[in-house]
Amino acid sequence: MTDLRPCPRVGVVIPTTDRPALLRRAIAAVVAQDYPGPIETVVVFDGTEPDPDLVVTEQERPLRPVRVLPNTRTSGLSGTRNTGILGLDTEFVAFCDDDDHWLAAKVRRQVERATAPDHPEMVTCAITVDFDGVRTDRLAGTDAVTHADLTRSIYSMLHSSCFFFDRRTLVEEIGLINEELPGSQLEDWDIKLRAAARRPIAHIDEPLTVVQWGRASLFARRWHTKNAALRHILTLHPAIAADRRGAARVYGQLAFGTAAAGERAESWRWIRRCVRSDPRQWRAAAALAVLPNPRNAERVLDTLHHFGRGV
Repeated sequence: MTDLRPCPRVGVVIPTTDRPALLRRAIAAVVAQDYPGPIETVVVFDGTEPDPDLVVTEQERPLRPVRVLPNTRTSGLSGTRNTGILGLDTEFVAFCDDDDHWLAAKVRRQVERATAPDHPEMVTCAITVDFDGVRTDRLAGTDAVTHADLTRSIYSMLHSSCFFFDRRTLVEEIGLINEELPGSQLEDWDIKLRAAARRPIAHIDEPLTVVQWGRASLFARRWHTKNAALRHILTLHPAIAADRRGAARVYGQLAFGTAAAGERAESWRWIRRCVRSDPRQWRAAAALAVLPNPRNAERVLDTLHHFGRGV
């Protein structure tokens, strides 16, 4: 028998500032989804005036309308996402950064998984990293990611541009995106940890999103902000520090970040903590490579990004 139930409505939040060409690519990829149901896109402008030329009404395109909104909450990525989430009334909500874009099957596959009998609250997918035209697939090697997994790793292939939530659960139970994290850094790890503390995150281990890495990122190399956010994450999620491998990973990131920021004494402190927690943690060695000259951080990052990796 044919299933005559209507397809669930999906909302997409695209935060942006002033990258019009990339933004239009992201919107076009949403419009091109092979999902047969309605997908409403909300583009939220943070610190710039919304572009009315992007608007497409339901009368003009019933299944793929586009709205624009100004960010009415805290300035930054977290507040911008939350403005979009609260501006939607769809069954599901997905995120896409303005410099990333989706493959055509992404929404359809995530709706299928989200409406399976176990009804996961959050669904993700793998990514293809594009760094200066070099593309690398990043897979998780699993179909479910637990809270324990996320205390040991940020699982960067579960990128924010892959996030797909039951909207009511996100707003009322998991909670909105954390607007107190410095510079909105690591808000993706925070929401993954909070979601996975309730139920494992359902994951489709296929690269259905293309993620742009490199110097085009608005946040990639703001070291003082990154370091502050890492310290804040340790406070918010004590389970990370309780796991020796998870702690060593963050301590290694702080060692690298403080070295890149020119804070030599602080970097040495984090290097020692990292090695004590896990002598095999490679980020301590990466920090040592940066200590003599903070500009070495750029070379290390560029090398890692060419392989679809980060610190």
